[in-house]
Amino acid sequence: MAVLDPTRDIVQLTADLCDIASESLDEAEIADAVEAVLLAAPHLTVVRDGHTLVARTDLGRAERVVIAGHLDTVPANDNFPTRLDGDTLWGLGTCDMKGGVAVALQLAATVAEPVRDVTYVFYEAEEIAARFNGLGRLARERPELLAGDFAILMEPSVASVEAGCQGTIRVDVVTRGERAHAARSWTGHNAIHDAAEVLVRLRDYEPRRVVIDGLEYRDGLNAVGISGGVAGNVVPDLAIVTVNYRFAPDRSEDEALAHLREVFDGFELTVTDSAPGALPGLDQPAAAAFVETLGAEPRPKFGWTDVAQFTQLGIPAVNYGPGDPIYAHKQDEHVPVAHLRSVEDALRRWLTA
Repeated sequence: MAVLDPTRDIVQLTADLCDIASESLDEAEIADAVEAVLLAAPHLTVVRDGHTLVARTDLGRAERVVIAGHLDTVPANDNFPTRLDGDTLWGLGTCDMKGGVAVALQLAATVAEPVRDVTYVFYEAEEIAARFNGLGRLARERPELLAGDFAILMEPSVASVEAGCQGTIRVDVVTRGERAHAARSWTGHNAIHDAAEVLVRLRDYEPRRVVIDGLEYRDGLNAVGISGGVAGNVVPDLAIVTVNYRFAPDRSEDEALAHLREVFDGFELTVTDSAPGALPGLDQPAAAAFVETLGAEPRPKFGWTDVAQFTQLGIPAVNYGPGDPIYAHKQDEHVPVAHLRSVEDALRRWLTA
C-alpha cells in the first residue's frame, strides 16, 4: 500500500498523491493511504463509506466548516507520473484536484486545534456519472456527516474564491411533422423547418444578469446540438434542438424549467439533464471571515461544481483551490507551485487565527 507523509512539503505531498493511480472507480489504494493518515491523527473522528472518507474535529467550536475534495482522476494521457519543472508541477491530477486534496489532507493531519470545527471529506467518483459520486451519496444517505455552516470545495479556481455555481438544465426542444416524398413536399410537413423558430428565439434571447452577495452571475441559453432528417429524398417528421440553460443560483431547477417552458411556449420539451446551482452565502460569518483572510475579491463561479451538493443541504459553499481549471483533463495538466503554497497558507491562517 502507498504510504503518505502529511508533514512533507505541500508540493511533494501533492506529487505523492498524484503518483497513486486513482482513475474513477479505482480509488481503493488512494483511499487506503488517505485513511491511514487520518486515523493516525488523534484529534479526528474518521468514518469510511466505500472509498469516501469523512474526518471530523469535535472541539465544541461555534462554527463548523466542511472542506472537501475528490480523490479520483480521469484516465491518464501520457501524463503519469508527475514531474516537477521549476515552479510548476506537471501531471495527471495536479490541477484536478489532488493539489487541493493535498492541502486538505495536510491541514487535517497537522491542525489539531482549529478555531472552527472542521469536517474534511475526501470522496470518490466525481469524474463520472453522478450516481457514483461519493459526496452525492453522503448527501442522500448520510447528510448528518456533511452538516456545517459553510463549505469549501477544493476545486481548482486559480487560487482565488469562486463563490457558488450556476445551475444547469438541458432540454430537447422537439418539433414534429409528417413524412412525405421530397418531390411532393406539400403532402407532408417539414419538422426541420419548424425548428427555425426555436433558433430564432435563441438568437433573440437576452440572458439575465443577477447580483447575489455582490457578485454578478450571468445566465446563458444556447443550442448545443441539432438533429433531424430521414433520407435525402424524405421530408422529415421529427427534429430536435438540444438546448443548455446555465442559470444563476437564485433560481431552482423547477423555476429554470418553468422559464424554459415560457421561452419555448408552443413547443414540446423533454428534460435530459438537470442540476441545481449553489448560492454563495458570502454573508455568513465563516464565509466573510474566509474572504477577509484571503484579502482578494471573490468571483462568481460560471459552471457547475459539487458545491451544489452543499446548497441542497442548506450549506453555503465556495470553490477554492490551486490550479487553473482550463488545464483540467488536459494532457498538459499542471499546477503552479505558488498556488499550492498560497492556498495552504491561507487556509491554515483561517483555521488557526
